[in-house]
Amino acid sequence: MHIATHKALSRRTVLKQAGVALCLPLLDAMVPAFAAGTAPPNPRRFVGVSLSLGLHNPLLIPKGKGTSYTPSPYLKDIQDLREDFTVISGTSHPGVNGGHSAEASIYSACPMERNSAKSNTVSVDQLMAKHLGHHTRFPSLVLNTNGSRSPSYTENGAMIPAINDASELFAQLFTEDSPAAKKHQAEINGRGQSILDIVRDETKALGRQLGQGDREKMDEWLTSVRELEARLEANEEWINRPKPKVGSHPALAGNNNAPDQMRAMLDVVALALRTDSTRFVTLHCTGNNARALDGVEEAYHSLSHHGKDPKKLEQLAIVEKNTVDNWGNFLRELKKNGILDDTMVLLTSNLGNASSHNNRNMPVLFAGGGYRHGHHLAFSQTDNYPLPNLYLSMLQNLGMETDSFATATGTMRGMVKA
Repeated sequence: MHIATHKALSRRTVLKQAGVALCLPLLDAMVPAFAAGTAPPNPRRFVGVSLSLGLHNPLLIPKGKGTSYTPSPYLKDIQDLREDFTVISGTSHPGVNGGHSAEASIYSACPMERNSAKSNTVSVDQLMAKHLGHHTRFPSLVLNTNGSRSPSYTENGAMIPAINDASELFAQLFTEDSPAAKKHQAEINGRGQSILDIVRDETKALGRQLGQGDREKMDEWLTSVRELEARLEANEEWINRPKPKVGSHPALAGNNNAPDQMRAMLDVVALALRTDSTRFVTLHCTGNNARALDGVEEAYHSLSHHGKDPKKLEQLAIVEKNTVDNWGNFLRELKKNGILDDTMVLLTSNLGNASSHNNRNMPVLFAGGGYRHGHHLAFSQTDNYPLPNLYLSMLQNLGMETDSFATATGTMRGMVKA
């Protein structure tokens, strides 16, 4: 059994090199992604923007609740979008602790403690992509502004490495591959399928030697193999289909500070959504450089550990205000192109208080998706409301027939469709 497992692992490595394993979601039932009549007239989407260093809640959370709230300093310049987003306070993921390490649970809401060895569970974006991502060339996009880690996880609890360069992302989405590159990709797909044939034949023979428990595990693994095979077939159909033409790429170069990196990525994401290249996106913002911003003299991470120092808080506010403004500009772009009502856009972080590494009272702004917005849902700061309830609402909003996700106790109270 040890030898057989070793062989399977080596073949999985080959499949990863083919670009069809972790970086592309696995589907239960694939249809040709370009088949006529498969896409709904108004496709629904999700974009999750997560911040590794949180947002300072005293400058984010508005005074008052409901529709009569008074905008906070961070929200004052996006009030033209007031009816397009909801402020949510007093929420967190039940059972999730661990400071920075809890970023693994941002979208999975998997309970964890600091230095816990417990494996992760599927993130909400990958669950969406698994069931609904087959209509587009890219079932999902997993992005990071400054690194390869991400809060996006497969059903097997494996992290999906992120694309971390806006120019590279633009090229993958919109630059046509050369004939040689297309031929090479077709050859890779062919090799992947032949590997799967071998795996399937060998595991059939092995299955007769296993006990009931091991046979169940093997059946589960074979299901993953079949899903990979379906993904390969869908990839092959996309190889010779032209990519969308969008002209020159947006101004991606900047001062290389954290807000500029976020803006550049979101500019390309907006193009990806407009061209229906993908419908499910996560962007994890981890940049630390902020000194290029006027009035900022320290690194972002250092400022997040402000200890209530007024000088640090003043600089931190400049960085975080830029972050919220970038999120607002992204909403404006989607609204201008008529797709915000069909796109749920989340801004959040695993850290409610970055200075103390506290995972309670997560910052949450939620926009679009056809919901009735314009209010502040103010839950208890001491007895937090479960944020996974919002994730369950999002899944149902996409038309998925499910009544559970992670530690959700139901759908989000106060989120009503318009």
